[in-house]
Order: sequence, then C-alpha cells, then structure tokens
Amino acid sequence: MEKLKKYKKRDLTVYVVLRALVILIIIIQFFRGNWQNVFLGFLTLILFMIPSIIDRKLNIKLPTVLETIILLFIFSAEILGEIQNFYGIFKHWDTILHTINGFLCAAIGFSLIDILNRSEKFHTKMTPIFVALVAFCFSMTIGVLWEFFEYGMDKTFNTDMQKDKIISKISTVELNSEKKNIPVEIEDIKYTKILGVVDGEENEININNGYLDIGLNDTMEDLIVNFIGAVIFSVIGLLYIKGRDEYKFAENFIPILKSKNK
Repeated sequence: MEKLKKYKKRDLTVYVVLRALVILIIIIQFFRGNWQNVFLGFLTLILFMIPSIIDRKLNIKLPTVLETIILLFIFSAEILGEIQNFYGIFKHWDTILHTINGFLCAAIGFSLIDILNRSEKFHTKMTPIFVALVAFCFSMTIGVLWEFFEYGMDKTFNTDMQKDKIISKISTVELNSEKKNIPVEIEDIKYTKILGVVDGEENEININNGYLDIGLNDTMEDLIVNFIGAVIFSVIGLLYIKGRDEYKFAENFIPILKSKNK
C-alpha cells in the first residue's frame, strides 16, 4: 500500500511539473507572438488529460509507469520536439520517439485483447501467440495511420512533418536513356539545383552533397523503428501470458480493466 502511494505521488509530481512547464512555454510563446506554438502548447495540455479520461470514462486503469511514460512522450514530441526543435537539434530524436510509440501502442493493443481473453463473457480463448500478433498489428496500424496524418498535413497545410533529408545516392529507372525497366544508379551526388518561387520571388537554391528527399526515407525509418518497438513488446507480452508471475514487470506497461467495486 505504501509503495502504491509512492507511485501515485511520483505520477502526480511528473504531471504537475510537466503541466507547469507547458503553461510557462505557452506564456513565453504568446509574448513572442508565435501563435502556432501557443496552439501546440494548448494541444499538449489537452493530450495530458487523455490518461485521466481513459481512467474515468472507460473504466481502464493505466499503470503508473505507463502513464508517466505517456506524459513524458507527449511532452517530448510536442514541446521539446516541435517548439524547442529537438527534431532538428538531435539527429535521432524522432527515431527514439517512434520506437517508444511502437512499444506503447503494442502494450495498449495487447491489453485490449488480454482483457477480452480473460473475461468470462468472452467464450473464445485466443492463444498467447495470437494475442501477441494482434498487439503487434495494432501497433503497426497506429504507426501507419500516423504517417497518413503527417502526409495529409504536409499536403494540405504545407508543413514538414515528414522531415526532408539530403540523399547522396539514387537508383531510378526514370533516368534510363533507353526507357528500359533497369535502374540507373547515381552515386556521390555533388549538388542539385532548385529553381522556384520562395516567398513570392524566384530563387535559385543549391543543395550540396545530394538531393532533397521529400519525406520518403523519414516515413520508412519511422515505420521500421515502430516495427522494432512493437516486436519488443509483443515478445514481452507473449512471455507474460505464458508466465505472469515470472514476467510480472510487464504489468507496468499493460492497462487493466478496473473491478466494478472501485
């Protein structure tokens, strides 16, 4: 009981500190006149309420460790990533977050199936491997839907959520002089030249050491690391079903259905 109180106190502390930091950043961005970041700040505060809504409305209890990770994940993605530009400052920031996202979504998908599997009202019992497979597929589906969202935002509002990258090598059939379906490899690209309209004026821009890839590599890397995170938790979930006492640490990441008397 004492340990539970300690966890709840720590969880509340993390929530209060993160919320205070977000409010402070909103105030700073307001006085700077950066309305997009102000919006992101308010969006973050709304997202912070998700664990509480799940607990009260869906009668599902999020483990303290999982809830803390979710709050830190939201803060890292929206505040540190977008407003403080950690995506640009730290090379692998986006990769780390997508890996964690794959892990967390697999945990949530696993819990949904595990709750049904252990329910007396659900007569069909699924094998541990099938439960782990569903958790994996759930995580990958969320990852794909998020990439759809990023693509939609880039195309509709001219954002750059699918981060562009400089690529120094390409392989394409488009440049085959004989129009055959045989790719032409171009390596060690020195520079490419872009002639276009920037801020209403025609400009010539030189890109050194390659060409500008418009999001494809970023999207595929995001899905690959999402895959890795999903696989890691699916394996943990599989082991947990086979030996709940031996792999009890997994309960820190698995939401559970609250009993009716709580």
